Amino acid sequence: MRFRILGPLEVAGDPDPASAGLHTPGPAKLRVVLGTLLVRANEVVSVDALVDELWRDAPPRTAMTTLHVYVSQIRKALRSASARHGEGILLTRRPGYVLRAASDELDLAVFEDLRERGRKALAEHDHERAAVLLRQAQDLWRGPLLSGVPYGPLLESAAARLAEARLEALEQRVHADLLLGRAGELVAELRALVTTYPLREELHAHLMTALFRSGRLAEALQAYAAVRRTLIEELGVEPGARLRRLHEDLLRADGDPLPAVPAAPVALTAAPAAAGNTDWLPPDEGPLAGRDAERAELGARLRSARPGAWTAVTGLPGSGKTALAVAAARDAATAFPDGVLFLDLAPDGGPALAPAEAAVRLLRRARAVAGEACCTPEREGDPLEALRTFTAGRRLLFVLDDARSVAQVRPLLPTTPGSSALVTGRLLPAGAAGLHVLRLGHLGRKAAAGVLAAAGPGAAEEIAALCGRLPLALRAAAVQLDARPHWTGEVLAARLRDETSRLDALRIGEFDVRARLTAACEELPAAERRAFRLLGLLPAAGFPLAAGAAVLGLAASEAAPLVESLVDRHLLLALGPDTYVLPELLRVLAAEQLAAQEPADAVRAATSRMCAAYAAAAGEPGGGPTGSDGPGLYAALVRTAHGAGLWEQTVQLADAVTGSLERAAAWDDWESTHTLALDAARRAGDGRAEARMLRSLGDLAWQQRTAERAAERYAQAARAATAAGAPAEAARALAGLAELRLDSGLVAEADALLTSARRALATGPGRPAAGRFEVRRVEALLALETGAGAEAAGALADCVALARALGDRRREAYARRTLRTGPAGAGAAAGRAVEVRPGIWRLRCGTPR
Repeated sequence: MRFRILGPLEVAGDPDPASAGLHTPGPAKLRVVLGTLLVRANEVVSVDALVDELWRDAPPRTAMTTLHVYVSQIRKALRSASARHGEGILLTRRPGYVLRAASDELDLAVFEDLRERGRKALAEHDHERAAVLLRQAQDLWRGPLLSGVPYGPLLESAAARLAEARLEALEQRVHADLLLGRAGELVAELRALVTTYPLREELHAHLMTALFRSGRLAEALQAYAAVRRTLIEELGVEPGARLRRLHEDLLRADGDPLPAVPAAPVALTAAPAAAGNTDWLPPDEGPLAGRDAERAELGARLRSARPGAWTAVTGLPGSGKTALAVAAARDAATAFPDGVLFLDLAPDGGPALAPAEAAVRLLRRARAVAGEACCTPEREGDPLEALRTFTAGRRLLFVLDDARSVAQVRPLLPTTPGSSALVTGRLLPAGAAGLHVLRLGHLGRKAAAGVLAAAGPGAAEEIAALCGRLPLALRAAAVQLDARPHWTGEVLAARLRDETSRLDALRIGEFDVRARLTAACEELPAAERRAFRLLGLLPAAGFPLAAGAAVLGLAASEAAPLVESLVDRHLLLALGPDTYVLPELLRVLAAEQLAAQEPADAVRAATSRMCAAYAAAAGEPGGGPTGSDGPGLYAALVRTAHGAGLWEQTVQLADAVTGSLERAAAWDDWESTHTLALDAARRAGDGRAEARMLRSLGDLAWQQRTAERAAERYAQAARAATAAGAPAEAARALAGLAELRLDSGLVAEADALLTSARRALATGPGRPAAGRFEVRRVEALLALETGAGAEAAGALADCVALARALGDRRREAYARRTLRTGPAGAGAAAGRAVEVRPGIWRLRCGTPR
């Protein structure tokens, strides 16, 4: 189905026999409703707006009912136009309706896309492409917007806006044609246009320029006199500054026409190329925050480049490669008096230009700067050879943007003295002959905060972290704050915290972080795209190759090439040998794509493999959480495993992180992870694991000095362990209860509980060292409390041996410290501090009871 509104309204059906032909509603009111929905395609148009469009200020009493009837009739017409898709095109969405149309189904969307691409091509001095695109955009118009449809306020506004857009596209197309030397062909068209739009000064300027370049100076002067007379008679004003300057240039001209392709849009005489001509560079995008060192390095390299040397700027998508290259090229422009030429090697994000096509475009631009006429490719012969011939003896800088490979750019590189090339791209490995590579990553903290100064210092730091300090994302965030004065930095930070909508919050105007990152991922082969998605499951702080291989379901030797390929393409960073991290926003994108593109069972299987790998690593000597980020990493893994319903692995991971959380006093993570693991143990019917989690939560409550809560948890743990046939675990829980009684001065009760703990240890298989350590530790504390120094020393000596058997240096060091200082002070006065657990000191409570 196709919708046409750039002229009379038309609805063209699907090509099959049942739907072919036009299905445009006949009644004017139906066309008003359909036209309004199409002008605002893919947006919700409220019922109130549609009523205003139909009846302005005098809606009938039955307006709502009548509108519903109109919508029903339009839906019927759409179903007849497309039996397959017509049902889901016009939808009810509060507070009105939305008409869904793909970008190629609506002529307005096609026009806006062509106009934008044409405008961009013109800005990049690709005049041939600009003329083609803008002419295609112009040809879509068959008359005024929605000809024959009565306008209400919304359509009036849209018609005015689109009429202006249509005229601007027309002016830009004429501009491109003039730059291509088609002045003679344009005169008749421009005469008609200035008659239709007598007050449009841009069209008069184009007419005067076309006449002059066609050798018709007198007529060009007459054209100025005519527009001046019209403006004075109609508006009482003189022509604008642009027309007046053009008239003055005409008066100074000698009557000879200009070359076919002048270097400047409206210049009337060919001027020699200025030293360091940068007309072909894109416009500056503002100051480059945090790239001063890189900019200085690039400038110095360009100015001192040896023959055949070239420089590549690579790095993360969105890291500012193009902006840095353009800024450095401007800085070094004086070293290249024959011109600085910019070429996008993948225009509009489309397919990469072949070297021959790129050479044609470079040659066209180089000759424009030199003021020479441009030959057609056929007359040039081999364009690569023609480019080499032209650049010989000249000092040129080629800025080649978005290169896809060394093979694409190698034939374009100037090799003669005085010329060089600056290339941007993500897949430009070091090692190519003559190549120096500069890699860009995220900005430093200070530079990132500077970009976000409007957010305030506290919020700026958080926003920068949530943006991964990626320059494109930082600029998008800064533009969001600038465009919305009612937002504070805290408001934006809150919106960015939600990973499921973070990339939505980083889209405004021309800044679309998701689109930039997605475009980079779409260049990947299918296997690497899937690997990228799956790696998004791994911890944000980084991961070893073994964990990555587990997620991918591959052996490490098979996973390594995939992972390293992502590193080569700057979609994954290497932190060290076999250690990697997904940059923050790429990780968010990977999670989005995983949820949207990967089957749920495949995601669960990959999550299971990941959790199993980390749990297995934790069981290895020296495994488990390490460094300051380790406990948080494992805590996140526990939450991931529980969310995926992986009960056994939830428990394994919680066991692995217990000691680290205790040492770090990370009470919140300790509480959340072990509560989840307790739930997992119960769901899995694992009584032993249930007892361990309850006892660990009892230890947490003891550290938090919530004695009642600790006693409840220890008692639950003792019962669960006994029921599960885990006497060693029951003994540890009873030792915890005994310590609580001892803390309260209830020595007799503590002694009775320790007797029960010893009995539990004696009945169990073997002699588990961890349980015996805890029982002997509390027995030592009891002995210290009652003044039995010799008994305390014996218990602590046993603790040293048990800790050594466990390979637990922390417990061993604790036992040795207490052995040196504790027994000597046994029974000393109340108020003396005693190290009751590793790193935890308590004052003695006083007289035992």
